[in-house]
Amino acid sequence: MLSNTRAAIFALIAYGIFSTHDVIVKFVSETQSAFQIVFFSSLLSFPLLTLMMVGDKTIGNLRPKYPGWTVLRSLIIPFIPASAFYAFSVLPLAQAYALLFATPLLITLLSIPVLKERVGVQRLAAVGVGFIGVLVVLRPGGTELGLGHAAALLAALGNATQSVILRKVSNEERAIVLMLYPMLGTVALMGLTLPFVYVPLEAAELGGLAVVALFGFCATLLVVKAYTIGEAATVAPMQYSQIIWATLYGSLLFGEDVDAMTLTGAAIIIASGIFIVLREARGGRSDNTPVLNTRSRAVTSGGANVSLMVRLRQRQKTD
Repeated sequence: MLSNTRAAIFALIAYGIFSTHDVIVKFVSETQSAFQIVFFSSLLSFPLLTLMMVGDKTIGNLRPKYPGWTVLRSLIIPFIPASAFYAFSVLPLAQAYALLFATPLLITLLSIPVLKERVGVQRLAAVGVGFIGVLVVLRPGGTELGLGHAAALLAALGNATQSVILRKVSNEERAIVLMLYPMLGTVALMGLTLPFVYVPLEAAELGGLAVVALFGFCATLLVVKAYTIGEAATVAPMQYSQIIWATLYGSLLFGEDVDAMTLTGAAIIIASGIFIVLREARGGRSDNTPVLNTRSRAVTSGGANVSLMVRLRQRQKTD
């Protein structure tokens, strides 16, 4: 079997697990706040990610070379899953995903001032079309917009921002540094919110959070495997398969009706994102290919990042 085909299969399985992860989050959020879910699932993810970081044999210390960017990214990352989880709790899954899919569009725009990326007319046009898709999903004036919509867009913006920062510093910063500080920041910042949002956990809820942590970690490993054996241009579009899972899960488990406008807007956003990925893959006009090379799914709690875990795995293979 061709490596790209295998990579696509691994990615499809991974994003199916991610979608199941998000369904469990939606169930757990009926009794717990997003901040509490992120805190406990991150805490439960900590041992698993620590085992991954032990494999980093790069010589050096834990002091970041870019402390400003590291601190900013560590402050942003905890609120990405918190915002996304809140969006899952109050919005239909398909609608939340459609808005989260705006991340590549935002990465493309942010790469201009932060990475000094040269973005041509075609990619800028794709971004513009993608934002039209966002408006189709939101339907301002035609539907009541709430905090859930704002939270989903905030999660997309936060993910795009941390992704561009990661792309800027990752060539010189150790992967373990880029993983450790956001993990610590997530546990610390979400812990500060607990006195205001904490509710006692029952055994079933604690088990649900453990499954969230395990599913997020396993799915991330599968995406890492996909990017290790396949081309990024093949693997990256597989994330959009989540809209299928969201539609099925939303209908079967939550009785959510996905309207035609949401699906139309999602299709426009997805088409724009795929165009940007393929355009970057062709090369010639892009110095950084920020969307292709970021490879992150920051709506998973615990600080797991595909790009950094790919680097750790490649490092282990060369040592």
